Amino acid sequence: MSKTKKILIAFSTLLLVFSLVKVVRILLQDYAEQQQIKEIAKVWKKESTIGGEAATASPFITKTHETVMLPGFQELYGRNPDIIGWLNMDGTRIDYPIMQNPQDAQYYLNHDFDKKENKNGLPFLDAYCRINSSDILLIHGHHMKSGMMFADLMNYKKESYYKEHATFQFSTLYEKDEYEIIAVILSQVYRKSDDVFKYYQIEKTGTPSGFESYIQNIQKLALYDTGVTARYGDKLIILSTCDYSTDTGRLAVIARKRK
Repeated sequence: MSKTKKILIAFSTLLLVFSLVKVVRILLQDYAEQQQIKEIAKVWKKESTIGGEAATASPFITKTHETVMLPGFQELYGRNPDIIGWLNMDGTRIDYPIMQNPQDAQYYLNHDFDKKENKNGLPFLDAYCRINSSDILLIHGHHMKSGMMFADLMNYKKESYYKEHATFQFSTLYEKDEYEIIAVILSQVYRKSDDVFKYYQIEKTGTPSGFESYIQNIQKLALYDTGVTARYGDKLIILSTCDYSTDTGRLAVIARKRK
């Protein structure tokens, strides 16, 4: 065997080993975060049952009229005060804490609950939103090929799937509520100069006309008619993730808070 062939074989072997090590590292990281999420979810669900119905109702109010944090969050908040809510979509793998780092809006793109670097990150609230005062909450989450984070939102491209999963639960630190889906849309991240509707720009929805215009544009992009709409004064959640069918593609699920 020539010296050149030996070098090529050695190089190929090293490349294969390097690739395998990288794959194994990714799989181990995914497994570690899955276990962490399960552990966090276990704490959330266990503590949320404290007090029975009281734990799932509107905010706890003490005799001094102070709002008290829901039991499910108390231990988790002590562990990481960046937690601002919990999202659960029955029948999907989406059962995650929602985060917001006040110093770095993009922090949870690549950090886990214990603030360790992780490519999966965690779903997080948009920098423009404030959990207790914004009428529209825009929540970002990765579309991971492993199925983690917001990958299951892709199923909402099918109307039949929507009909079986038309609502979901979202809890803030102080209140648990149910949301019903208004629309599912496909869009993308546009350039600032592009004169086109951008669902992620929610700054101008604070007036009746701005809100109405936003909902009208959402309905134009809707993949199907849900029969549900929203009016000014409704509380909305937008779940946003990457859609790989096009460059800078995005899929968004828009829902309103049930009264």
